[in-house]
Amino acid sequence: MTGLASALRTLAVAASAGLLAVSGAVAAPAPPASATPAPGAAHPVGGALALDALLPAGGTPGPEPKREPVAPREFVALSSVDRTILQEMRYTTAHDFVGEPVDGYRQPLCILTRPAAEALHRAQLRLLARGYTLKVYDCYRPQRAVDHFVRWAKDLGDERMKKEFYPLVDKSRLFADGYIAEKSGHSRGSTVDLTVVRLPAVPTRAYVPGEELVECWAPQRERFPDNSVDMGTGYDCFDTRAHTDDPRIRGAQRANRQLLKGALAAQGFVNLPEEWWHFTLAAEPFPDTFFDFPVARGSVAGR
Repeated sequence: MTGLASALRTLAVAASAGLLAVSGAVAAPAPPASATPAPGAAHPVGGALALDALLPAGGTPGPEPKREPVAPREFVALSSVDRTILQEMRYTTAHDFVGEPVDGYRQPLCILTRPAAEALHRAQLRLLARGYTLKVYDCYRPQRAVDHFVRWAKDLGDERMKKEFYPLVDKSRLFADGYIAEKSGHSRGSTVDLTVVRLPAVPTRAYVPGEELVECWAPQRERFPDNSVDMGTGYDCFDTRAHTDDPRIRGAQRANRQLLKGALAAQGFVNLPEEWWHFTLAAEPFPDTFFDFPVARGSVAGR
């Protein structure tokens, strides 16, 4: 019996050691009854963390981070289609009628539907042959940017950029006169604001917030410097002189507007008569859809 008892004891010890090896942990000694774990501290339970230590306060999982929408596959960065077209994305800067960067413009990047980008490329080839290049000011515009414009227009006390962009327009008239609306064709992805620059292009200096403003319809030598050919007004000028065929625009200024309009019309773009810079591809792929993904490289990654 003595030998049998000894063998049984040996077997029990071996089995116990095997169980410990499988678990990979040794139970920690229990804390004194008076001890209180520090807030957020892990609670040892059988050598593993208690479930409530892995959860936020309240014991329930928090909401997942909100994911930004991305562009449909039909959208591309213009630079992936044509790297020669200049880009001066105004709404990423403070040099616009709002006076600050606009919501949704994360990076100075022109995004368009592929058909619109390819049509611009064809227009660019013809202009390059004549010693000019296109320059875009704005392309796809997210709905959140349009909403920013609407909030700004309703704030009648904010007129910091009035002298340059709407010197003769009462701000209370911006909706009635059609300068601001709650929807924009830009949000459909096939509308672009642009101009023509004579080559070789001279860089445009950066705007300094707070600098003295000059009316957008002043003579070109007096307006904020822009390497664009003289179009009679600056970009985003809220004035009837910005109408493409305004009779007060004559000579070289009129010829420059017709140069831009003709180059784009030949590739299927239609001009908005009230804005010499505004063109929409007639065969746009999303005529009834207004998108809200941000203007950022991540929205069109790899395209």
